[in-house]
Amino acid sequence: MSLPLSPFLKTLPTYQPGRPIEEVARELGLPAADIIKLASNENPFGPSPLALAAMREAAAGVNLYPDGNAFYLKQKLAAKLGVEPANLILGNGSNEIIELAGHALLTPGTDVVVSRYCFAVYPIVTKLFGANLITVPAKNYGHDLSAMLRALTPHTRIVFVANPNNPTGTLAPREEIIQFVNDVPDDVLLVMDEAYLDFLDDPLDLVPLVRRGTRPNLILMRTFSKIYGLAGLRIGYGIGNPEFVAALEKIRQPFNINLLAQTAALAALDDVEHVRKTRANNFAGLKTFEQAFRKLNLEYVPSHANFILVRVNDGQRVFAELQKQGVIVRPMAGYQLPEWIRISIGTPPENERCLSALKTVLK
Repeated sequence: MSLPLSPFLKTLPTYQPGRPIEEVARELGLPAADIIKLASNENPFGPSPLALAAMREAAAGVNLYPDGNAFYLKQKLAAKLGVEPANLILGNGSNEIIELAGHALLTPGTDVVVSRYCFAVYPIVTKLFGANLITVPAKNYGHDLSAMLRALTPHTRIVFVANPNNPTGTLAPREEIIQFVNDVPDDVLLVMDEAYLDFLDDPLDLVPLVRRGTRPNLILMRTFSKIYGLAGLRIGYGIGNPEFVAALEKIRQPFNINLLAQTAALAALDDVEHVRKTRANNFAGLKTFEQAFRKLNLEYVPSHANFILVRVNDGQRVFAELQKQGVIVRPMAGYQLPEWIRISIGTPPENERCLSALKTVLK
């Protein structure tokens, strides 16, 4: 091929998602209905019932383009958060917000600072724009915020912090987060990825810093994929300084949030019971796995998200063997954790089935 591809593509890693049920069923000759997927941190109860009802009603209108500015969703989110609509940027999943930040700030020669066990999309976006990735060693599988602060250079444009962190589930102490937010220089964008914030009983609320405008270099990322169960619709959002949000609005694609995604998100915001039920199930599920891992003498990382990381010595083998029993989990070699697997919290029957299969495989 003679096309002059970008030189950055030569070293650009490819994101590997959790395997779909249908693909595993075809490959192993198993009935799809007999397979459970605990690989991608999805909501085991499915989408909000209110969201489903709203989508059914809205489906007849998909022949028309959606509201390109998502007026009603921004209004509702703004009221819920106590900010202005101008503080909000909507994305095709929060992944798009990460890429928009890259478009706005990264060029060859600039730096991005991340923790060692960080979400895989941060390095991908960094390399996509030819920027340099500075990876700081982890502290107890989580962020060493003091070390990350020391790693900032005059060329640093973005620092990413996921809290709770994916893939480890760790939660940084709130005092350290507050200090870090205040210490990051004004000319460095601090992206606080809060995709799993809704699973916490008492989360640190950084929205007031955005609301008051005291940290204009801070953007908070959140998503409807996890606790609201809308992963398949791809809708996330950022909360940030109006000037920076306006810059991102120039970059984003028109109609990046489709009609059904907007409709479902609007309805899901009202479904308090679905959120409560999901959070309660997640808390109980984490306890189930932790107790089982202790009995099995398996090392695990205490999690504050809707998944748990466990050491099984050969993550790829255990992943493959679990698939044969109809259980899909996530191997962690791509995250520099080849001895580990990550298990999403399912319903109680799914959790028990996963543990039973894991015991069989480990024998």
